[in-house]
Amino acid sequence: MNTHRRFRKTDKAWDMLVQPARFGRCAYSLLLLANGRRSEEELSVLLGTDVSDLARHLQADGYLQPVDSTLADEAETDFDQPTLN
Repeated sequence: MNTHRRFRKTDKAWDMLVQPARFGRCAYSLLLLANGRRSEEELSVLLGTDVSDLARHLQADGYLQPVDSTLADEAETDFDQPTLN
């Protein structure tokens, strides 16, 4: 597990959060908690399981994107939502 790696939701993930049945419980919880500030290790502790593989799958499917650690201060808050264009 890369403990310093951070993820945040993509616009695709924001759109899909209204359909929790499309994801398993752990995947849905990971999407809810991934805000660009929490590390993989923190997310794993919060969810009670190693989320490394799941995070990689969600990234490959376009639901998560890695966040550069230097940009973590600009990561979304739990209340941020994408802007509508």
